[in-house]
Amino acid sequence: MHPAKRVLLGTAGGVLLLVGVALLVLPGPGMLLVLAGLVLLSRAMPAVARFEEPVRVRAMQGVEASVASRWRIAGTALVGLGLIGAGVVWGARLVSGLPFGGWSTGSSLILSGLVLLGLLVWSHRRVHGS
Repeated sequence: MHPAKRVLLGTAGGVLLLVGVALLVLPGPGMLLVLAGLVLLSRAMPAVARFEEPVRVRAMQGVEASVASRWRIAGTALVGLGLIGAGVVWGARLVSGLPFGGWSTGSSLILSGLVLLGLLVWSHRRVHGS
């Protein structure tokens, strides 16, 4: 593998791994990002591949648990739609006095909601089929 490609994969994998670890305690798809980071890192450094399978098993258990009942699916969908709605409110500054008002905050909330809904659809298709 070309050294530049190895550095690029290692850097991207490291960033995904760090963000994923942070999202293990914050709201977000932490285990999936840890898995994605390990996959990229294992391409750059083959010794990391041994950590990939245990994390994959744990991530897929989380995916299955996230769509285990209709209540979880409905709750997750409502949170995603709430994030999108909050992003519109923040971006358009519809409520005065909101901290960090503007489209920089609003667009990140909208993007978070879209990512959440996308992961929900992906999880549902993976567990229950299309």
